[in-house]
Formats: sequence, structure tokens, C-alpha cells
Amino acid sequence: MSLVFVLALLGLLVAGARGVLLGALIGVVLTWLQRGALLKRLATVRAQFLESTFAVMGALCKADGVVTRDEIATAEALFRRLQLSSEQREQAKAAFRRGKAPDFDLEGEIRRFVTVCRGQRLLKIMFLQIQLSAIAGDGNVHPAEHEMLVRIARLLGLSEVDVAQLEALLRAASATSAGQRARARSSLDDAYAALGLTPSATDAEIKRAYRRLMSQNHPDKLAGKGLPESMRQLAEERAREINAAYEMIKEARGFT
Repeated sequence: MSLVFVLALLGLLVAGARGVLLGALIGVVLTWLQRGALLKRLATVRAQFLESTFAVMGALCKADGVVTRDEIATAEALFRRLQLSSEQREQAKAAFRRGKAPDFDLEGEIRRFVTVCRGQRLLKIMFLQIQLSAIAGDGNVHPAEHEMLVRIARLLGLSEVDVAQLEALLRAASATSAGQRARARSSLDDAYAALGLTPSATDAEIKRAYRRLMSQNHPDKLAGKGLPESMRQLAEERAREINAAYEMIKEARGFT
């Protein structure tokens, strides 16, 4: 039931026919204000997400002492995938440089992001996944980078298990996308880990975990949480990675 209808009905009960018009008018104004506030909040979330993403990425890529060309290339590829404007690219580059600075306040940056995203787990997972993709761009995750990634996860309110799950998801997807069947079979444990399971899980548990993850990471949920439509591609990639892990397990177990 809409706010306009409720206030119009209330106006009718209190002041008769005139009250209907007044109540409806008040409802329209309040609805407009609510919508404006929502759009403003979504814009704030979007801006903070991009700023914090590239600032933390700069710090993370510098964690092993050097930012490699592959890591820079990954960041630049993200500019394109997010369809950033020229102005937004410059802001992202500035944030990346800020993150590389010795005095960068990692905890403060993530605290600002967490405050704006208001506990939305999907935003936090997406944020962490982007960071992992950045440091994995050179094909090697340095122990110092992994340690900082775990620290970032904890500051986000996530856990080391979440980090391990994302890492396993990335490895499993890499194995299948490369078309290396032997490697894919050897990565079956990664496929289970990507779904948050172990090889001892039952078929029913596997199906439930898969459906839960696909629901949590559905691309259509991004827009309502403040992320731009351009991030749909990243969400779709994550959904494909989850699906690839699930298909690997299905093939190994022979169920449908």
C-alpha cells in the first residue's frame, strides 16, 4: 500500500473530501523526498565504493613492496570494465596513488566504506573480490598481500573463511576457463571450497549452497545497493564462477 494512498485515506477519515486532497498532496511530497533521499544515498554509496576500492587496491598492491605492471594493468582494465568517465578515471588514479602512500590510513578508509554501505554483505564481498583480482593479476599472491587481504576482510566484518572461499573460486574458475580438464579435476577441492563446502558434503547440501550463493550474488541486486549498472559485468562474472564450481562438482559426482 503506497504512502500516498494511506495519507489520502487518513485525510478522508479526519477531514472528509478536502482531507483526501490534502493527504494525497502530503503523500506525494513525502514520496518525492524519500525518493530524492534514496537517490542521494545511492550516489554516496557509489562514490565511496569507487574511491575506497582504488585507494585500498593501491595499498594492497604495494604490500609486497612493489606494484607490478600486471597489477597496474588489472587496475586499468577495471577502469574500462566499470565504464568510468575521464573524470572518474583521474579520481580512481588519484585514490590508487593515495593508497600507495606510506601514511595511508587503511583502517580509516575501510571504516568510511563500511559506514556508507550499512552492512550490505554483497557490497563487502564484491569489494573484497575486486581486491583479490587486483593482486592476483600478476599470477602470484605474495604472503604479505594475502595477510593484508585477510586484514581487510576482518575490517569489513568478513572472515578468513570468506577470503579462502574467494581464492578457491578464482582458482576453480581459472582452471575451467583455461580448458585444462586435468587441472580442473585436481581443482575439485577448490570447487567445494568455493561453495563453502568440503568433499564430504551431501548432494543436497551442495545444491542448497549453490542456490544460496546464486541468490546472494544475483546481478539484479546490485543497483538497489548503490552500485552502478556498469558493475553488473563483475557480478555476472562472479555468478559464472560459482556456476563453474558447481558444474565441476556435478560432473565429478554425476548428479543433475
